[in-house]
Amino acid sequence: MSAGPEEIAAAVVRLRERGLVAFPTETVYGLGALAIDERAVRRVFELKGRPDANPLIVHVSGEEMARRVAAAWPEDASRLAAAFWPGPLTVVVDRADAIPAVVAGGGPSVAVRCPSHPLTLALIETLGEPIVGPSANRSGFVSPTSASHVEEEFRDEIARGEVMVLDGGACRAGIESTVVSLVTPEPTILRPGVIGASEIARVLGRPVVERAGSEHAAAPMSSPGRMASHYAPRTRAILADRRELPRAITAAEGPVALIALAGPALPAAHRVIQMPADAIGYASSLYRALRDADASHAILIVIEKPPSGGPDAEIWRAIHDRLSRATAPRG
Repeated sequence: MSAGPEEIAAAVVRLRERGLVAFPTETVYGLGALAIDERAVRRVFELKGRPDANPLIVHVSGEEMARRVAAAWPEDASRLAAAFWPGPLTVVVDRADAIPAVVAGGGPSVAVRCPSHPLTLALIETLGEPIVGPSANRSGFVSPTSASHVEEEFRDEIARGEVMVLDGGACRAGIESTVVSLVTPEPTILRPGVIGASEIARVLGRPVVERAGSEHAAAPMSSPGRMASHYAPRTRAILADRRELPRAITAAEGPVALIALAGPALPAAHRVIQMPADAIGYASSLYRALRDADASHAILIVIEKPPSGGPDAEIWRAIHDRLSRATAPRG
């Protein structure tokens, strides 16, 4: 971690002056702006090329600040915050008037979380205000899990002084937070993550609904991460079972980057990226692997379908969600 108190102080000044700051979390790097400043928030949308209807997550230092973001803070939200914050859980609640509608994609609710990274918690606490923080990359493409990834995405904007980057090292979780809505009739998972529905249900003491699928950005979306094509490399990518890998590589008729679990039956490819066999390790490595494959100058990325069951089935489900969107046809 290379950023310290001086960098935090400079970032606070930048945010107060309507500037943008890329910051680390335990999931991915976010592109931050003062959440109560509509003009600064709109600049985040512009820089990312993000659809206006795709809401942002508001990052807070804890429940006290979260209550300022919400029009109402239900008891379920307090239970979840006590159990999982700081951590990779985002809670959707009714939006307070102090938060501009643009933050919520024009909708009536707001997504809030307290990130588990000491650098970013210090930033928010020093600032004393919530910050928005969508992934610090161009909209629809692979999320960044290191400061160098952010620098690759916004090299020109950083050089011009439009974006400041706080380097907090590599993100340990590697995929975005679970999003649970508390404005639906029952608690509803809108985006899966490393915190599963069973853990949330245990804390709340009642069932939790999981809503799979995608939404179109023609109207306010219920949560980030609901677009059909998302988290995608710029190179075309496909999913294949292990037995289908040789055929997929041969059919490409050109350089192929293969992302797969280790094993004796692994076919040769232009670039082979071997993934951890455990769900937590796989999630942590996923976006780095997609970026490495993208940089290999292959004409196709072939991804072996990872496992889906076992004790970490809910984390694998979140991984499959990211992979299905990363390989979906672009609209």
